[in-house]
Amino acid sequence: MTEQRIITKRQLSLRNGSEKPEIWVAYRGRVYDVSGSRLWRKGKHYEHWAGQDLTHELADAPHTEAVFEKFEIVGIYEEN
Repeated sequence: MTEQRIITKRQLSLRNGSEKPEIWVAYRGRVYDVSGSRLWRKGKHYEHWAGQDLTHELADAPHTEAVFEKFEIVGIYEEN
């Protein structure tokens, strides 16, 4: 098992599609790199914004959490 780095709330917030070139979102304690997805261009996916924890927003999405399987996990999300 590869050890994952800890991603803070601040680090995640900077990967919002405008501050840095990476576009990241957190879901259930993991941080995913969605930079390569055409659906996350400029850090926005419908009414969802990158650079934040989307765990509580998935209930409103038309897809399941399986959508995250296609993205690379870049770290473990730590809200502090």
